[in-house]
Amino acid sequence: MKNTRKATLQDLPQLTKLFDQYRIFYHKDSDIPAAENFLKERIENKDSEIFVAENESKLVGFVQLYPLFSSTRMKRYWLLNDLFVNENYRGKGFSKQLIDEAKELAKSTNSAEILLETGKSNDIGNQLYPACGFDLYDDVNFYEWTNNE
Repeated sequence: MKNTRKATLQDLPQLTKLFDQYRIFYHKDSDIPAAENFLKERIENKDSEIFVAENESKLVGFVQLYPLFSSTRMKRYWLLNDLFVNENYRGKGFSKQLIDEAKELAKSTNSAEILLETGKSNDIGNQLYPACGFDLYDDVNFYEWTNNE
């Protein structure tokens, strides 16, 4: 049974709470107003694609993907940037359903692939992603520049 769908502005109250939980999981301070504004802007501006998982009309998880482009392949990529399921609903298949939504998005937009990054210490994610068909790609060095201004 499919329990996932594309997020709408009507989902903002529940989605904001999940997004705040997600940020707290990654050691950020809770900020409900900023989280709601951020999500509202993404949905209104169509900057990202957000899919939600529901259980009995309650949102229990989400995935957010951002578009990228490959110059050499001349195709779109999707960056799976955020995947979160409330701890009370983990292990029930919601993450896999959300990843399936991401794959369907990639297929429907004729995209080259979905990219994601997760920490080496994320044991659950490092088991989940290969189980969902993702390959670990270690042929490149990943660099990051941070604007500290």
